[in-house]
Amino acid sequence: MVVGTTKALRDCVETYLRQANLNGQYRHGERLVEREVCELLKVSRPSVREALRKLEAEKLITTVPHRGPVVASISTTEAKEIYELRGVLEAHATAQFTKIASDAEIEELHAAILKLRAEAQLKDQRVLLENVKAVYDVILKGCGNALIRETLLSLLSRISVLRATSLSQPNRLSASLAEIDRMYELIRARQREAAGQAALEHILKAQEVALAVLPQETN
Repeated sequence: MVVGTTKALRDCVETYLRQANLNGQYRHGERLVEREVCELLKVSRPSVREALRKLEAEKLITTVPHRGPVVASISTTEAKEIYELRGVLEAHATAQFTKIASDAEIEELHAAILKLRAEAQLKDQRVLLENVKAVYDVILKGCGNALIRETLLSLLSRISVLRATSLSQPNRLSASLAEIDRMYELIRARQREAAGQAALEHILKAQEVALAVLPQETN
């Protein structure tokens, strides 16, 4: 019981800090004061420290000598590398999904996309990111390659930061939804190569938008 309670508290701190990072509540390079987080969330220091260690492993937090934990930034170089890896893996996953997915899995993808479109109107970034992830979860689970899914999940925190960055820019959300719709139509038509290419183009366009603002955020 104690372990479960401790884990719940740690998860609460993780969720708060991760969402605060995505929402821009903490600026890149800003120091995270353990005492302040403890007081804000009414939790113990051990829970905060465990959460910070988890976020540091995800590279959302970095420990600076003589300063302690600070909010990490994603450099343009790192962002390009993440988008490059996503382009290769997600394009292949989408192509394979198009080839081997059952009709039920394709219908599941359609339902996830419809839910994304409906809830995108709420303008709630947390809900939006959860629904984008849900769309990709269907593709990654049904692509027949568990290692691709595992690799992308290991990068999920930084991918989410980049998604939040690109989707917060004017007109990007509507363009992104249109790109996802096109990708779905190609999947439904079983056009394997075209669907993979559409997935790649979607990522390249997101990269273009994110990289245009990242230098301002990481300086």
